[in-house]
Amino acid sequence: MKIVTLTLNPALDKSSSVERLIPEQKMRCTPLQLDAGGGGINVSKGIRKLGGRSTAVFPSGGATGLRLQSILQEADVDIRAHTVQGETRENFSVTETATNLQYRFTMPGPELTEQQAEALLSIVAQLHPDYLVASGSLPPGLPETYYEKVAAFAKKINARFILDTSGAALAAAADEGLYLLKPNLGELSALVGVKKLEMNQVDDAALEVIRQGKCEVVVVSLGPQGALLVTRDGFEHIPAPTAEKRSTVGAGDSMVAGMVWALSEGKSFREMAQIGVACGTAATMNPGTELFHADDVERLLTWIREYGERYRFKDF
Repeated sequence: MKIVTLTLNPALDKSSSVERLIPEQKMRCTPLQLDAGGGGINVSKGIRKLGGRSTAVFPSGGATGLRLQSILQEADVDIRAHTVQGETRENFSVTETATNLQYRFTMPGPELTEQQAEALLSIVAQLHPDYLVASGSLPPGLPETYYEKVAAFAKKINARFILDTSGAALAAAADEGLYLLKPNLGELSALVGVKKLEMNQVDDAALEVIRQGKCEVVVVSLGPQGALLVTRDGFEHIPAPTAEKRSTVGAGDSMVAGMVWALSEGKSFREMAQIGVACGTAATMNPGTELFHADDVERLLTWIREYGERYRFKDF
């Protein structure tokens, strides 16, 4: 099964740490860490960490874009970059070690025209993916409904479309119909038109999204509580192990990486969600934008499987 990831707003992620953030003073930081970032790119990186392969498709601009490409090539991630004008954006995160609080500075990125986005979709079509994963924000220049167009495009090329985004972009794409959605509670609430969902309402809300034809599978991200897997056949809570949180950057993308890799390997929906939760939890254990370590995923997955078998309340 071939996986292609689409990142319309990639970034060169920079991260560092300092004991305390103090205004108007020079602060001595730890050495800068550079990572290739942006939702879909992170998913491709995660898939590679699991031993799988995917192709990351994204626009690349200027020296920053070339550096991002170089980092991905060094990580043995297959890429298809489309050159655009301007500089690929840079994001910056700083962890205050005295409090373990993380401060994340996210830039908007250069403008991307619809013609340039179409060129990226043409590259995707040439790759003939079984799974197309789009993750992350839309760059300036594209309408907030653009992922709806990507969803229609995925149907045209017979690819199962997995989307991880938010707001109007998510709502528009869901109206077109997707294969899998990974909303958090707030995003799921917006999809069903309510201000807030209580925990005992989440399964019914996710089932309603499926019944409306917005997707076939929903995995509701519950943060440290794990996830709720929902299909037409029922639902199941996937617990998350307790882990020392060092960073949340890339945790959602890591979860998506684990899930799409599992699907490409022919795993069941339950296994897919378990692997996704293990990858997302493992990502929070590492500083900066490092994503997860495969050995942490395996250890956490063993706990999830054992705990889930004891407390599982719905068969899939």
